[in-house]
Amino acid sequence: MNNRTVRYEVDGSVSLVEVDVGDPGPGEIQLTGGGCGICSWDVATARLGDRMVPMAPPGHEGVGYVAKVGSGVSGYAEGDRVAGGGFANVRNVPAGSSYRIPESDLPDECWIVEPVACAVTGIDHCRVRPGQRIAVIGCGFMGLMIIQGLLQHPLDQLVAIDVVQERLDLALSFGVAEVHDPSRADSGELADSLFERDLDVVVDTSGSQAGLDLATRVVRRGGTINLFGWIKGEASFDASVWHLKGLTVVNSAPGAKLRNTFPAAIRMLAKGYIDLRPLVTHQMLLDDYPAAMKQIVAGDPTYIKGVVKL
Repeated sequence: MNNRTVRYEVDGSVSLVEVDVGDPGPGEIQLTGGGCGICSWDVATARLGDRMVPMAPPGHEGVGYVAKVGSGVSGYAEGDRVAGGGFANVRNVPAGSSYRIPESDLPDECWIVEPVACAVTGIDHCRVRPGQRIAVIGCGFMGLMIIQGLLQHPLDQLVAIDVVQERLDLALSFGVAEVHDPSRADSGELADSLFERDLDVVVDTSGSQAGLDLATRVVRRGGTINLFGWIKGEASFDASVWHLKGLTVVNSAPGAKLRNTFPAAIRMLAKGYIDLRPLVTHQMLLDDYPAAMKQIVAGDPTYIKGVVKL
């Protein structure tokens, strides 16, 4: 069966390519339709080309519908909506690493499960206890999902920090009581005032040196920096500050997961604890993806999350 997918070129450009997809093999299911989320890894690959090491695969945040079931597979039927796959009209995926989505009126773009599973890992590594004080640095797609999840816990304080007011407004709309924009305040005074608050955990989702530096300044002595964001390349830290403050620093990247987070992510989406509807700002067809990615890389200020419809 002829099938279209994407390929990232060494210069970062996105090409549409034709590939042949046969019937699903043993242990596989074949998915069609649905959509696939655009990850920050995709954006970094489009920006850096082969200087992004490793380059992103052709999509990994997919959702689609079962068209065929391979031998040895049980628990799936034609028409089931399933989390799995990437940027391809037709794709064969391992049944063992795919997850059936419950009956829901939510559209496909609200069932991009993979990044939600990553957010659950980030929340897990906060080791939340009642009455804690937590700050989240970075209110992009991942940060806003983590904020939604943290709001389900009995925290004393939850503070959101970003340099884009529209994203802080979203955090407020979710129920965060306090937000800060470091670009609109004296950065030293803000950092000092937040440090005096005895923040137990600071989650850095920014993926930037500036975010890591701010997390180091504002977390309390003996507190935890939850390094969620991917700083794509080298970063630095003041080892003396980390030592003298007695900080615990945890990496909550997907490889650090404490459990299989996909089932929990699906339950959180189904119950509305994490809602992607306000966060998916851009949708496009596969044919339009190369041009859309150019706009995203150029810095579309309205962009939070994009989904390619398949």
